[in-house]
Amino acid sequence: MTGRYSEHDQEHYERPRRRTRPRTKDRPSYDDAVDARVVTVDRGRFTLLLDGRRVMAMKSRPLGRKGVVVGDHVRVVGDTTGVDGSLARIVEVVPRSTTLRRTADDDDPVERVIVSNADQLVVVAALADPEPRPRLIDRALVAAYDAGMAPLLCLTKADLADPETLLSTYRSLGVPWVVTQLKGEGAGDLTELRERLRGRTSVMVGHSGVGKSTLVNALVPDAHREVGIVNAVTGRGRHTSTSAYLLELPEAEGWIIDTPGIRSFGLAHVQPENLIEAFPDLDEMTEGCPRGCSHGTGEPECGLDEAVEAGEADPDRVESFRRLLAAREGATDW
Repeated sequence: MTGRYSEHDQEHYERPRRRTRPRTKDRPSYDDAVDARVVTVDRGRFTLLLDGRRVMAMKSRPLGRKGVVVGDHVRVVGDTTGVDGSLARIVEVVPRSTTLRRTADDDDPVERVIVSNADQLVVVAALADPEPRPRLIDRALVAAYDAGMAPLLCLTKADLADPETLLSTYRSLGVPWVVTQLKGEGAGDLTELRERLRGRTSVMVGHSGVGKSTLVNALVPDAHREVGIVNAVTGRGRHTSTSAYLLELPEAEGWIIDTPGIRSFGLAHVQPENLIEAFPDLDEMTEGCPRGCSHGTGEPECGLDEAVEAGEADPDRVESFRRLLAAREGATDW
């Protein structure tokens, strides 16, 4: 039996197989890429700030699963005019100076980067309506120290309660603080807060209803962030911000990143040795600790206990540090 085609027929010859073309190792250089910064992220589309104009962009395929978050400095190619309907491509994410991370729960190994390249974490807490939640503040401080960011405690609604009760809890840690109020005598004076934000990139976090969006609108009048109210029955606020947003302070005095109200803040990624490094004076006292010592309450032969007994360490400061250490575990509901 002869074949269907003779040697003179074109079909006689074997057709080239799929994917036989060798893949090149050369990759585009993107020499024409320009620098931009991520302002916000919405369903796979990125709003960038580029030379003072807003540009919409998508992530290029070579980046794969590499995340792009608010605050990132990126390299962009394509249509960067910013006109309606235009779309650029993010081809590179510049190495980050800091990353604020969290996990869904304390036992969740998957980390999520919230924002990047911020050097200050502003923990916004209301003194009343809703009541302050020390666990929220403790966990946010732990996240700040772990990320290498400077913490700032911003207390709102000072017209409703005395801030001293809450401040006494954090004074031994040396956490800087500001008190604000938008009603009563001295309302609307944000001079001290503006000074703390000047020349920095600050990310603002806090539970819903603490007045975070109200503060942002006062700091950046054209921000138009939606403001919610506190439920009179549950004492909880309603989510108004739905995504993180980067905003420039007037007169180029710095940047702030407004974030949605967070209900959980897992800290599974935080290690005790990273946390104590944020307190050089205490870290020095743990050099003689046994291997594996977490420096928590009840640890045998912990150098912190020996320093307290010898009068070399402030007991309140050690207790406050151990409270932050304990905040890494337990319920994440703020």
